[in-house]
Formats: sequence, structure tokens, C-alpha cells
Amino acid sequence: MQDHPIIEYVIIGVLVLIVGALATAFKALFVGPRGRPGDTAGVKALTVRVGLSIGLFVLLMVLYALGIIEPRGG
Repeated sequence: MQDHPIIEYVIIGVLVLIVGALATAFKALFVGPRGRPGDTAGVKALTVRVGLSIGLFVLLMVLYALGIIEPRGG
């Protein structure tokens, strides 16, 4: 990245949110419904995770297309 540390923080923050949503779904899977039949907490958490993942992918593609980020490596 070209001296854009804020973008690094945003990307890392979104990755943390994705892992948090996955952990929430994992917890809902094993703890089970909270006394309510048809509790959909796990499904909602996975939906949020998928949305965040797609959003992060689109963000990375847009930033790359604008030249704000560049691939590293050799």
C-alpha cells in the first residue's frame, strides 16, 4: 500500500468483524436456540459474514482498480 495506513486498518477491522460473525454463528450452532423455537441467530450471523466478505472483496477490487493498493511479492 502506498502510504495509506487507514486502508490497512479498515481491511483489518473488516477481517476482525468477519471472524467475529463466524464465532457468533459457531456459538449459536453449539449453544442452540435461546429458549425460542426457530431461533435464527446462527443464520443471521452467517449472512452478516457473507455480506462482509463480499463487501471486502469488492472494496479490494475497487481500491486496486483505482491504483490505491498494489500487489506485493515477487
